[in-house]
Amino acid sequence: MATSGTGTARRADLIVDAQGLNAWYGSSHVLHGVDLQIAAGQTVGLLGRNGMGKSTLIRTLLGHVAQRSGRITLFGQDASRFAPHQVARLGLAYVPEGRGVFPNLSVRENLVMAARNGRDGRHDWTLERVLHTFPRLQERITNLGAQLSGGEQQMLAIGRALMTHPELIVLDEATEGLAPKIVTEIWRVIGEIRASGIATLIVDRDYRKVLKQSDHALVLQKGQVVLQGTALEVAHNPALANYLGV
Repeated sequence: MATSGTGTARRADLIVDAQGLNAWYGSSHVLHGVDLQIAAGQTVGLLGRNGMGKSTLIRTLLGHVAQRSGRITLFGQDASRFAPHQVARLGLAYVPEGRGVFPNLSVRENLVMAARNGRDGRHDWTLERVLHTFPRLQERITNLGAQLSGGEQQMLAIGRALMTHPELIVLDEATEGLAPKIVTEIWRVIGEIRASGIATLIVDRDYRKVLKQSDHALVLQKGQVVLQGTALEVAHNPALANYLGV
C-alpha cells in the first residue's frame, strides 16, 4: 500500500497521486507543496489543528479551489484542472462538513437520485443495503431532509455517497457536533466502509479514532505536511501532540 507522500506503491495502483499542491484563497497562500497518495482500498487520516489546510486540501483534490497549482492524477488520469463534477464521475464521493442534503426531498429521494453504478459496473450498495446499514434512515424513509436531525442528515449524506459506488469516499468532519450515540454509529459505519474495500480519506477532530481506522496518516501544519507514515508510526510519534495542540 502507498503511504502519503512516500510513493512506495506503483503509480498504476493509486487512486490519488497529488504532487506539489499549492492553493490560494485570493492573496492567501494556504497549501504549500503538499504531496498525497491514496491507493485502492486504503484509508488515510488527515490530521491538524483548525485552519491548517485540511479542508482546503480536500477541496483542492476535488476541484473546488480555483486558485491551485501542482499535479493531481486520479486513476492515472491528469485531473489537475478538473471541475468537481468531472472528479465525481471518476469515482470520488464527497461527504462535506455541511452535509449538503436536499431539504425538500425525502430520504428515499435523496438516496435514489444519487444512485449509479461504479467504475467497474458494481452495484452492491443498493438502497436496501444502505437502509440496512442505517436503520434510522429506514424509519425516516418518507421524511424530508429538512425534517431530519443533524445525525440523521449525516447518515443520509454518507448513504448517498455510497449509492454512487465510489472508489474513494472523502469524509470531512463526519462526526462534528453530533451526539455521542450518533458518533459511535458513524464510526461503526466508517469501519464497515473500510472493510468493504472502499478507499477513504478521513478528517475528524477525534484523532485517536482517525488513527485507529486508518492505514496511513499525515499531519498538516500551516499548509505543509509535517508528519506522515503508517497510522501506528504517527500515533507513537512524540511530535504529534505538539502539532495537534493536545
